[in-house]
Amino acid sequence: MTQTLSSTLSGTTSLADVDSRSTPGFDGAKDDALEALAALGPELADLQERLHAEGATGGERSVLLVLQGMDTSGKGGVIEKVVGLVSPLGVRIASFKRPTEEELAHDFLWRIEQQLPAGGVLGVFDRSHYEDVLIGRVRSLADADEIERRYDAINDFERRYVDAGGTLLKCLLHISPEDQAERLAARLDDPTKHWKFNPGDMDERELWDEYQAAYDLVLQRTSTEHAPWHVVPSGRKWYRNWAVGTLLLEHLRGLDPQWPKADYDVDEQKRRLGV
Repeated sequence: MTQTLSSTLSGTTSLADVDSRSTPGFDGAKDDALEALAALGPELADLQERLHAEGATGGERSVLLVLQGMDTSGKGGVIEKVVGLVSPLGVRIASFKRPTEEELAHDFLWRIEQQLPAGGVLGVFDRSHYEDVLIGRVRSLADADEIERRYDAINDFERRYVDAGGTLLKCLLHISPEDQAERLAARLDDPTKHWKFNPGDMDERELWDEYQAAYDLVLQRTSTEHAPWHVVPSGRKWYRNWAVGTLLLEHLRGLDPQWPKADYDVDEQKRRLGV
């Protein structure tokens, strides 16, 4: 059986086992990865357009790409460099920040349910429902019993999405504290990137070990057969982008969407056109 990148990057239960600057599944250098990512573009775009066409004619299948990781891990970079390879038609991006008062009045999954992609859509979550068992645990935003309940609720929620025709691709973009320090410093050194810097990120950085423990629990409790986690070493941006692009391509190939057949007489419509 051919080893896929999906199988290579899944199965991790602790981030301590992963070198953030490793490049599993790729033997080349940066320039090679940039060329390889660009080469994925035409097939990615074709398959995504077929999925979109399928949905436009009543198909219920969709894809949801979940991007999770510490600040500066590259969620925005993946959206730009990977998702940007396909047509924005049929793509829906949702970013989950601090919950509003209305959202807090409901169960934590309420706002997530509203952003699930419809049939034919490639959905992207920039952060996700996992914030509620990450920052929720580290910052004690919910009691221990509620946090425990959420792991099972997430697994049930993801199972329902998959059973309804969804394909879930969960990518944990893994960086080290050294990677993050380098990227935060680059933002401070460049006035055009000051808007990206949030002093609050430094507060979260001080809780690095606590977050790593919380991520390990996420890997152990919510990596399931229907929705496995893929830990993507993200210390090298070029590898991260190639890896997520390859994972997305593998999942779209697995769906193998086809162009919908016409539900009308093509020859008759040509006759009406006089061609």
